[in-house]
Amino acid sequence: MEYKYIVVDEKDMIGRITFNRPPVNILNIEMMEEINKALKEFQKKKLKVLLINAIGRAFSAGVDVSDHTKDKVNEMIQVFHEIFTNLSKIHAPTVALVNGAALGGGCEVAMFCDIVIASEKSKFGQPEIKVGVLPPVAAAIFPKLIWSKKALELIVTGEIIGANEAKDLGLVNHILPVDTFEVEAEKFVTEKLASNSAVVMQLTKRAFLEGATQNYADSIKKIEDIYLKELMKTSDAYEGLAAFLEKRQPIWKNE
Repeated sequence: MEYKYIVVDEKDMIGRITFNRPPVNILNIEMMEEINKALKEFQKKKLKVLLINAIGRAFSAGVDVSDHTKDKVNEMIQVFHEIFTNLSKIHAPTVALVNGAALGGGCEVAMFCDIVIASEKSKFGQPEIKVGVLPPVAAAIFPKLIWSKKALELIVTGEIIGANEAKDLGLVNHILPVDTFEVEAEKFVTEKLASNSAVVMQLTKRAFLEGATQNYADSIKKIEDIYLKELMKTSDAYEGLAAFLEKRQPIWKNE
């Protein structure tokens, strides 16, 4: 499939969507439609991880302001919010590789991913209030990611914060040097994530989300079902246990 504003790749069960609208990867409607098409394709595939990164000096400076006009805003919101619906249907862990500014809608995309790896120069913020609007996705997810008083402050002030503060707040998992960002980020993905079984990681993510969205009594029952009725029926669960007992590296079938 041909794309104008993104680059899509898959190798060794690692999917990748790269924003390719430099210099700052403004998300216009056409680009967001392409992201949705790519996400829908990846939903059909067995992945170990899905990476979202960018070409240019910013991860993304947000949604195109010109698409907020009265004649476009309904379509813009629908297409933009569809990104998060599609991201939520990716069974594999999703990782945002942020090497530059992630602002507005760009920040929301990064924060919605399961893991965020940022370079030292990265910045994050929701400056929508400065132009008289609000960030719906950030309003929905920030209170679940960081303590609510700071979450509200970031949204109502439009303050832009650096990578270190974002990590302190729990919005970023790891900070890497700018000069070696791509190499070290790829190393993390291949050694920490892609070395695991695809099917086990997908079931683990499902179990985690059950725990995160419900009270303990309800979630543990559903997680037990995932463990006993799905996980323990996979080849890789028994392979992992056998490899441990036999003191060898597991050979995953990803099934």
